[in-house]
Amino acid sequence: MANHINGNADGSNGQNESYTIPGRGVVKRSQLVSEVKKNKHPNFHVIDINGEEYVRANPNKKKIDNVDK
Repeated sequence: MANHINGNADGSNGQNESYTIPGRGVVKRSQLVSEVKKNKHPNFHVIDINGEEYVRANPNKKKIDNVDK
C-alpha cells in the first residue's frame, strides 16, 4: 500500500505514463491503475480522461498528497 505516489509526466503531452512510488520505484500506469482498482492503494482512485485511465489521490487539503504536486 502506497502513501505517496508521484506522477512522472513522461507522456508525449506531459501525461503520466508511469508513476513513482517511494521505496518501490517506477510503475507503469496500466499496472498502477489495476492495483488501485483492486483497492491495493486505498488513498487513491482512478479517473477517466478521454478514454484513458489515470491515478489520482483522494481529495484532502494536503498538497504533498497530490499525485501531481
